[in-house]
Amino acid sequence: MHLSKKLTAEFIGTFWLVLGGCGSAVLAAAFPEVGIGLLGVSLAFGLTVLTMAYAIGHISGCHLNPAVSLGLFLAGRFNKAELLPYMLAQVLGGILGAAVLYLIASGQPEFTASSGFAANGYAEHSPGGYSLTAALVCEIVMTFMFLFIILGATDKRAPAGFAPIAIGLGLTLIHLISIPVTNTSVNPARSTAVALFTENWAISQLWLFWLAPLVGAAIAAVVYKWMESPDTDMDTAPTPET
Repeated sequence: MHLSKKLTAEFIGTFWLVLGGCGSAVLAAAFPEVGIGLLGVSLAFGLTVLTMAYAIGHISGCHLNPAVSLGLFLAGRFNKAELLPYMLAQVLGGILGAAVLYLIASGQPEFTASSGFAANGYAEHSPGGYSLTAALVCEIVMTFMFLFIILGATDKRAPAGFAPIAIGLGLTLIHLISIPVTNTSVNPARSTAVALFTENWAISQLWLFWLAPLVGAAIAAVVYKWMESPDTDMDTAPTPET
């Protein structure tokens, strides 16, 4: 598959993730009387990944996330030459998704991006007032688990065809746990996209939502690569004589 087609798929997929996931938070989470709440927003993020995994997984692998691309590269499952182009396509796709969401949301007279616009934050900008340390630990651990699920579900020894379901539900669970802490990132492209349409605090705190997901993904790659490697002592054991 030509790289341009892969990058287009990643661009569209990340566009959908931001528009669908963040859109559910901005437009529908607290809509009068029929708001979908935390459960609905969590499910929306999971559904964006699940639907795109089936739509573009066979084209680009459906990373939609710089942390995922880094983790797959470190686990030996992704070409180094494509890493930075993938990351760029993901960020740009996310920005377009946030721009479209902003255009839609601003059509409501009382809308203001200063209310958060689904941006990620810590301390006074955490939905639950959680500290920088809590946010850092949460994002590292949640991204670790997300990559661990991805690596396991896409392992050639895993049941075929079920990876998108496991990954989508995994992301849903991650949001259920961590929305109160950071509004859930585990994805630098998603965080960057909405931060650009929010007040300056979102940009000033963006470093954490790049650092933590990349660190969590790297740790998951190292751990899973070790787990799937053959046991040396068993491989080198002498064959019994007959």
